[in-house]
Amino acid sequence: MAEFFREIGEEESGIEKFVAGRLAYGGMLLWENGGLPVSTASLSRPDAGMVRVQAVYTPREHRGRGYAGAVTAAISRAAREAGATEVVLFTDLANPTSNALYQRLGYEPLEDRTVVEFPS
Repeated sequence: MAEFFREIGEEESGIEKFVAGRLAYGGMLLWENGGLPVSTASLSRPDAGMVRVQAVYTPREHRGRGYAGAVTAAISRAAREAGATEVVLFTDLANPTSNALYQRLGYEPLEDRTVVEFPS
């Protein structure tokens, strides 16, 4: 997860809280190949029947082998089986690889959003 946090520009100090929070309610999935962790994805807590797929990550050395697709499909299926009526995700429009993958899995683009951060 440290690599993921670095890649998205987040403070690594938040990793432990992020992981512990998701593990507490079963909202994290680790994908392995031959006992080696190769990809991960997590879910938000349910809110009015909706969950959000988050933090889909595959280390660079394991990319291009279908692991992100497998872990995303598995965690999406687990969310539905647990009772989620909507499973959503946000993606970077500048990343055609992930956008194509999510559409192959059945996700549909709904809207564009802009995030504006103000200094505190």
